[in-house]
Amino acid sequence: MSSSDATSATSLYQVAPADLERVRQFGKLVVPNLQTYIELFYEWLPSQPEFHQLFTNDETIQRVKGLQFDYWTDFFRGVVDDTYMTKRRTVGEVHARIGLSLPAYFAAMNVMLDNFCEGPEIQKLSAEDRAATVRSVTKQMHLDTALVVETFSRLTTETITQQSRSLIAMSTPVTAIWRDVLLLPIVGIVDSQRSQDIMSAMLTKISEVQAKVIILDIGGVAIVDTAVANHLIKITKATKLMGCECTISGVSPSIAQTIVELGINVGEIRTTATLRDALEAAFRDVGIKIADAR
Repeated sequence: MSSSDATSATSLYQVAPADLERVRQFGKLVVPNLQTYIELFYEWLPSQPEFHQLFTNDETIQRVKGLQFDYWTDFFRGVVDDTYMTKRRTVGEVHARIGLSLPAYFAAMNVMLDNFCEGPEIQKLSAEDRAATVRSVTKQMHLDTALVVETFSRLTTETITQQSRSLIAMSTPVTAIWRDVLLLPIVGIVDSQRSQDIMSAMLTKISEVQAKVIILDIGGVAIVDTAVANHLIKITKATKLMGCECTISGVSPSIAQTIVELGINVGEIRTTATLRDALEAAFRDVGIKIADAR
């Protein structure tokens, strides 16, 4: 759910003022006996596989019980405003950080809903009021669940993104192998995002060490198609703008044939079949002579 506005949220989930009023009135019956409902919930919880991972001692259990008491007391106030929504999003953040899975959260909410809708307090209402109250409580619980899931998903996505960036950074190790000479071996798949990261890493390193030559070894690239070739062309052009000559090494016969068959114009890109050939060319470029010691 993209909107953080409480009015929009209640409208989206059709939580009308009449629904909130029914939740409030039902809360007057439930809250005095809320501890009983929480204890009933904890009769079910130990049967779940994640219980023993998250609840390691009695102190933790008692603390979480207190948080649940506050949660449901707030729920049965029947007031959904921006403060209420912030609290629900905080619940999502906590669940994401402790590693509670969404299926476990859904199951827990379902158990509490069943407990409320089958408890002695609901039986005190007329059949008509009972049905209407169940609908209203369910609507608000759906809103709560959406807020928790929204936040949980956002934090999980952010974590995955950060991990991906870390892996990309680890997979683009631009190394100075000699004065003025840099080397970047690439392994795996090159997509648009990774090509941008490769280019950024290369240009940053070139600027730092004022390199004259950089070798981009693609011997470990899984697939070379039109998109990959175009990415490589852009990378080499960018390095030239920095005053650095780029050599692409590791061009196997199959890669060369693929590029030719695709009709890709490699222009003035310098390529070599092996990393050794690229190194020899790079050393010549910077005026380094290598003598055979034999």
